[in-house]
Amino acid sequence: MPRAKPKSKKIKIKVVVEKPSFAKASTSAKATADKTAGKEKKAPQKKPASAQKSYGEAREEILAKKPVEKKVEIGYVKPREIVTEMQESYIDYAMSVIVARALPDVRDGLKPVHRRILYAMYEDGLTHGAKFRKSATVVGSVLGRYHPHGDVAVYDSMVRMAQDFSLRYPLIQGQGNFGCFTKDTKVRLCDGRDLSFEELVEEYSQGKKNYTYTVNSLGLIAIAEIKNPRLTKKDAEIVKVTLDNGEEIKCTPNHRFMLKDGLYREAQYLKQGDSLAPLYQKISEKTDRLNREGYLLIYQNKKEEWVPAHQLADNYNLSFRAYKKSAGRVRHHKDFNKFNNNPDNLVRVGWGEHWKIHYTHAADQHKNSKYREKIAEGRNKYWANPANREKAAQLISARNVLNWQNEEYRQGMRVFLSEMNKKYIEDHPEKRKELSARATRTLKRLWQDPDYKVLFHQKIIKGNKNHTTNKTGRLKFLNICREVLNKQIILDKDHYEQLRSKIYPYGAAPLWGTGLNKYFDGNPNLVFHEINKNHKVVKVESILFREDVYDLTVEGTHNFALAAGVFVHNSIDGDSAAAYRYTETRMSKIGEEMLRDIGKNTVDFIENFDSTRQEPTVLPSPVPQLLLNGSLGIAVGMATNIPPHNLTEVVDASIYLLDHPKADTEDLFKFVQGPDFPTGGNIYNAKEILEAYSLGKGAIVTRGKAEVLENEKTGRSQIIITEIPYQVVKSTLIEQLALLVQEKKIDGIKDIRDESDRMQKDAYPQKILNRLYKFSDLQKTFHLNMLALVDGIQPRVLSLAEVLSYYLQHRQDVVTRRLNFDLMKAKERAHILEGLHKCLANIDLVIKIIKSSASREDAMKNLMARFRLTEIQANAILETKLAALAKLERQKIADELKELMALIKELALTLKDPEKIKEVVKKELKEAKEVFGDPRKTKLHVQKIGEIAEEDLIPQEETIITLTQGGYVKRINPSQYKNQKRGGKGMMGMKTLGDDVVEHFLTAMTHDSLLFFTDSGKV
Repeated sequence: MPRAKPKSKKIKIKVVVEKPSFAKASTSAKATADKTAGKEKKAPQKKPASAQKSYGEAREEILAKKPVEKKVEIGYVKPREIVTEMQESYIDYAMSVIVARALPDVRDGLKPVHRRILYAMYEDGLTHGAKFRKSATVVGSVLGRYHPHGDVAVYDSMVRMAQDFSLRYPLIQGQGNFGCFTKDTKVRLCDGRDLSFEELVEEYSQGKKNYTYTVNSLGLIAIAEIKNPRLTKKDAEIVKVTLDNGEEIKCTPNHRFMLKDGLYREAQYLKQGDSLAPLYQKISEKTDRLNREGYLLIYQNKKEEWVPAHQLADNYNLSFRAYKKSAGRVRHHKDFNKFNNNPDNLVRVGWGEHWKIHYTHAADQHKNSKYREKIAEGRNKYWANPANREKAAQLISARNVLNWQNEEYRQGMRVFLSEMNKKYIEDHPEKRKELSARATRTLKRLWQDPDYKVLFHQKIIKGNKNHTTNKTGRLKFLNICREVLNKQIILDKDHYEQLRSKIYPYGAAPLWGTGLNKYFDGNPNLVFHEINKNHKVVKVESILFREDVYDLTVEGTHNFALAAGVFVHNSIDGDSAAAYRYTETRMSKIGEEMLRDIGKNTVDFIENFDSTRQEPTVLPSPVPQLLLNGSLGIAVGMATNIPPHNLTEVVDASIYLLDHPKADTEDLFKFVQGPDFPTGGNIYNAKEILEAYSLGKGAIVTRGKAEVLENEKTGRSQIIITEIPYQVVKSTLIEQLALLVQEKKIDGIKDIRDESDRMQKDAYPQKILNRLYKFSDLQKTFHLNMLALVDGIQPRVLSLAEVLSYYLQHRQDVVTRRLNFDLMKAKERAHILEGLHKCLANIDLVIKIIKSSASREDAMKNLMARFRLTEIQANAILETKLAALAKLERQKIADELKELMALIKELALTLKDPEKIKEVVKKELKEAKEVFGDPRKTKLHVQKIGEIAEEDLIPQEETIITLTQGGYVKRINPSQYKNQKRGGKGMMGMKTLGDDVVEHFLTAMTHDSLLFFTDSGKV
């Protein structure tokens, strides 16, 4: 029928209320069908109002009613109570946070963001054997495909998954944040020194500040303070990087070097010819931009210009407001050392004040006789050098030449000299011929002298070489140097001379020492700057032995200059990770294991946020991830805090639980000793730990690992902290200790550094250590709360036994689904092979049928009819290659079919028997244990940790107490006294002030109580 025309042109929306919609739809469809068939239905009989309607009757009555139609104008807002709206919105938000963000699933131990990160990396092929890829790529993939939240949440989660101090078994491998150098590696300092890491650590422990050069965010070289030089790792793997300037740098394989373009590359991935960002320095001359001699210049690679190093120090001081720019225009070195460009050695002064400072300094210096003798010695030494005398003569000659340019001066000198000569010759006419003959004889006689002839020959050569327009020697020197570097070898004397004799075989090029000193002031770095403006890598090689490695921190820029003349990245201690445009990542081996068999229908998939992709609701997780790495999350009204555990222990407990399904947490504690933190440390009180795991919540006391060592030479003790509690940042702990010393809550510590704490000679180390435990994070309580999602939606606090039970049930489901998938694929393949086997046995007939068929479709139909094949089998026959017709290939098909039939039988039997499913789960757990199992890091102490009283920390020994009339009390160790022999010298036990005298002298034990009474009888 044609559609009826609308009564009005006004656009309206029809809202049809259907309760329930699926029932109404089916009822309407049924009524329409009945009407079409010509059937008549009787109306249901109406029951008395007093009769109580059943649920089904009420439902039928509702469905029989005519649907209600409401017309709603566009833009209509339905009135709603704000309280109701807020309640529903809050509940929706709370459930979203609980299920989709904050809490892990008990089956795979992952939050949605972690699961999405791993699955996105799996899709992108970032397995543990693949090349690293930029973290920004992974973050973009996760955001674009699965995670409709911010990039910070994704990247922060990914960083934590790569931290070996956060996760016991990191799921991701990251690079870009760490790496260290051996202790003999030297750092270029702003005070003109090159100090090794070992020396830097020593000076830092003494409170000395040091500064180095760094490349800032603008790509310019600046000055930065060195913070916290420290020993970072003992017995580390080492590689050696050799540069074209001959410098060798030993570091960990993952330490990053700054390239010429400002990017970073790890040492292990550097290759021959890579250009590194250089630090070039030279001493200023009057011809330089500074127009002063003797100042240190730094080459700004980005601006391609030399700048004074003291200007960089001045910029540092202005940035940190050490002084104002208006303080003066002159930048003065406080210690008068032009090479010490530490910011704290520089000050701004006015011209007058600067002149006065130097005048006063010079005057003070001249008062010292040794200084005057030194000056005289230097002066004599200076004038003893022919080159200096010649230089002075040239200056005088240059001054005379300058004077001669003055017309009045020239005229006056001409007149004066002319008159003098004329007058002399007039007075002595006989001298004219005599002087001429004498000069001729003298020159002829001197020229016969070999020494004189050689001397003038050398002067002629020297004059030619010093000629300002003679640049041939410099060009030849650079040509040879450039050829050495082009051959990717080290530029030194031996390689230079070797190529010099080949390029210029007749010795017409400068020697190495001559060219370097004459053209580049003896500085090889200036040669590199002249040729390629960077240092290049010659080779990178692994070193068999291992060494302790060190690093330092440069805040903000996180890079610094080595004495080798290149910039490197520093390690970041306690800082956030570098931006994801700098770091790179890939899955670890155990992270990749989490997704094993995910393509075999082992888990359910759901649509992503925009319904363009499918994502897994849970991962197969062949290892109990929730317990291995733990989890930390805060939801709405609830939170989870699960510690990491040892894989070997958890696997053993899981296998035991499979064999003994009714085992409780106490039974499992035969295998699981408690948390196994990646940072090591100690945990205490096995009884309370068991109780916490049984209830799913409780407190676990953790302590760092510390020991007291005594230095026999100095007599001082050291508290060596080798392991810290979980989730404690090392730099923060050091700051805490320093604050405790500053606030005098702990006495007896001489200094604190990253490597150790030193104590005063008279300090009690165990007492100090006890106070460190009490007042700092060296002792911390881990609040266990094993809250996780059950069935992907229900948050529950679980005991250890319950966590493992849910995990093992998940693994049995995964194995069952995987075996079903394998069985289905095996049957599909066997089905095809059966058809191939049947047809290949009658291959001639098959070929005849195919050749006689008009088309592929006809051939398929004919084969299906003749051999009773399915469409799949017939299609496989048509796609079979001619090579498969060989006898050997046909036998392979028969063998494969036989193997498949055996596999199908085995899979079917396994699926029918739950015990066999458990055996498969146990087998896979044991395989994981063999691959990933490792020794425990955290030590369990069975006993409860208790408060240690002060007297327990003080040794019980005899002591002497003295009290003077003035109220002065002193305790003396009796061992300080000695028996005075005849003629011997006594020892003064106590020295009093003024007229004060000792009134009481008694002995006691150190644990005794000493009571003091006033003159009124009060204690």
